[in-house]
Amino acid sequence: MRKTVLFTALGLVAVLPAGRAFQQPTATAPQRAMLDEYCVVCHNQQAKTAGLMLDKMDLDHVAEGAETWEKVVKKLRGGMMPPLGNPRPEKGDVDKLVAYLETSLNAAAKAAPNPGRAPLHRLNRSEYANAVRDLIGLDVDVTALLPADDEANGFDNIADVLKVSPSLLEQYLVASRKLSSLAVGDPAITPVSDVYPVPPDLAQDEHIEGLPLGTRGGILIHHNFPLDADYEFSVGLLQNIVGYVTGLEYPHQLEISIDGERVFLAPVGGAEDNKMSDANLGIAKDTLDARLKTRLHVKAGPRAVAVTFLRKNSAESDEPLEPFTRDLDLQNMNGIPLIERVQITGPFEAKGPGDTPSRRKIFSCTPGKAADELPCAKTILTAIARRAYRRPVNDKDLETLLSFYQDGRNKGGFDKGIENALRYILASPKFLFRVEGDPAGAAAGKSYRVNDLDLASRLSFFLWSSLPDDELINAAAQGKLKDPAGLEAQVKRMLADKRSAALVNNFADQWLFVRNLQSSIPDREEFPNFDDNLRQAFRRETELFFESIMREDRSVLDLLSADYTFVNERLAMHYGIPGIYGSQFRRVKLTDENRRGLLGQGSILTVTSYPNRTSPVLRGKFILENLLGTPPPPPPPNVPTLKDNGEGGKEQSVRERLELHRANSACATCHAVMDPLGFSLENFDAVGRWRTREPGGKIDSTGKLADGTPVDGPVALRKALLSHPEQFAGVMAEKMLTYGLGRGLEYYDMPAVRKVAEDAARGGYKFSALVMGIVNSEPFQMKRAAEKKLLATN
Repeated sequence: MRKTVLFTALGLVAVLPAGRAFQQPTATAPQRAMLDEYCVVCHNQQAKTAGLMLDKMDLDHVAEGAETWEKVVKKLRGGMMPPLGNPRPEKGDVDKLVAYLETSLNAAAKAAPNPGRAPLHRLNRSEYANAVRDLIGLDVDVTALLPADDEANGFDNIADVLKVSPSLLEQYLVASRKLSSLAVGDPAITPVSDVYPVPPDLAQDEHIEGLPLGTRGGILIHHNFPLDADYEFSVGLLQNIVGYVTGLEYPHQLEISIDGERVFLAPVGGAEDNKMSDANLGIAKDTLDARLKTRLHVKAGPRAVAVTFLRKNSAESDEPLEPFTRDLDLQNMNGIPLIERVQITGPFEAKGPGDTPSRRKIFSCTPGKAADELPCAKTILTAIARRAYRRPVNDKDLETLLSFYQDGRNKGGFDKGIENALRYILASPKFLFRVEGDPAGAAAGKSYRVNDLDLASRLSFFLWSSLPDDELINAAAQGKLKDPAGLEAQVKRMLADKRSAALVNNFADQWLFVRNLQSSIPDREEFPNFDDNLRQAFRRETELFFESIMREDRSVLDLLSADYTFVNERLAMHYGIPGIYGSQFRRVKLTDENRRGLLGQGSILTVTSYPNRTSPVLRGKFILENLLGTPPPPPPPNVPTLKDNGEGGKEQSVRERLELHRANSACATCHAVMDPLGFSLENFDAVGRWRTREPGGKIDSTGKLADGTPVDGPVALRKALLSHPEQFAGVMAEKMLTYGLGRGLEYYDMPAVRKVAEDAARGGYKFSALVMGIVNSEPFQMKRAAEKKLLATN
């Protein structure tokens, strides 16, 4: 008789005849005794600590209490229980219990899979922008058109919080009208002004990456010019708080270039400007405003507009040769004028739509005569709708689109007809929402494999945050995604595609809190040298680092241990890395072990600090939540804040102040777990610089982790984290599956998470192995049909 091995653990093996239901093995007496001795003392029906009553739980029927046992597994895996200071069982005994629970839970889940039910999913703002880019070749900043999305479970693509309101629908309608007009090149486009501000704390004394060599300061703008037409460029220089334009003492030259070609050059400063400025501030400002305004003819399409100053060499300079200084309150840049904003207005005197990427993407055919227009419109709209709706187009779809086309065609010609139909597509629920309907005959509440077209959408929004391309839709329509080899080939192709950078910009930036850098504003008095250049360098370093792990298909453990990073001159100076010059980023080998991996990077260290000091609590919480997967409980109400340093007349270290804080019994338990993790990074200040002292004395980075492991700095912490690689890989799998599914994970998803990590371990924890594990998982490939009561109401 054919038999199936369902699980093995601790020498227990369940070998069942094929098709027979899962049977739970009997727990050993020592495991029950260990729970009673070390856990039930707090987690019982009387105390109900953390809502757990383990004295009621049956170890012989783990599947019946799966939700509770998953909580137990998480705490035991992380060494969080029993709490520090309480009697603890031998580690080997804990491992045996965890293995028994996990194996039982995994086997039960395999026998009766529950992949969850994907809710209706609206495209979030990033997905909408990417979809528009890939659909019609229009790469625009949609932040001015659509509001930011709410977040849940650490990500902004969670379906449950992507709500729809009448005002949001109105914004989608406005966006579709503007985007379709831009894409087609509507000659009726009226002039509009787009203002591009320069961050107020951007240092402009050196070359900025992306701007022409031989320049300093300024801004690089990616602007879409809708028509071949004239456009007005207006540059505003920064004024200090008393209205004085700085840097007029010496002559400078401001340059505007488009796609690398200089189109405008104007003098700024010198004797005459300085004289007028001294005599009358208004005259100098008016004169400069007029001089730094020009109208130019620009070809339609996306263009890179660089606005900057020519950099002088020492022989040309009339400026005093002294170190660069800056007073942030007065914005005094030591004789250097600064660009505050650039305004682009147009189009004027349009000559036509031009030859743009969006028109080339949309107009796959061009009618030569009136009789050709309808067949050409059908060809164009069928291709666009197929990609927009993520499936083949049916007759009803095409009929609706052609009615919109005809309405526009009657008012303004062929192009206007296509624009009108495109406007409908970009606001259509079939484009804005991902809907996965249950197949006919699906048994209520039962699990089934999603069809290939739905799987293609899951894949593309997971890896690209965008629509499936034609190749993926074709593979799905031909049923090739059911074949494991065909599916793997598509995943590898998609990871190699540049669009997979969405995993960096959307997944990694949110998982690692890198997006929070934009709102991180360190205290100017404590960190006077922090500026937007450094903030952007922090973000760029982490993004390039994560992308190198992905592109080179390295082990995800390298995220914690890699001996390299990416720096430019500004960041290298901050880290104390010698021999790096220029604004461009390059890969460097790290000689300082403290800087290895994510925990040595300024982005992580800054977003887990307060503006004026480090926070071992925030850093410890970040590690627990994002690297170990064992988040602490929320703080109790009315917890007193940490006292400011020097309060009471004596400067104290952060450790000393936290020790006083932990004297509160309500705070002590959680802080005992979080603080040692954070203290191990205390040699990094609040903006990631290495230090050995702080106000109050010498840095003390020693501590003991929840499982008793001693640490004394970043190196020891990293080694402790890597001693359990399966835990970090499991957390990354959990975060990635959450992001990939667009929903929060439930207890019944955890067996799938463990399988992803186990499969990745066999592949050396390579990035692609983790991704393939997600794609092959039951929650990703399957879905639970709606219950009968839901079916009856629909």
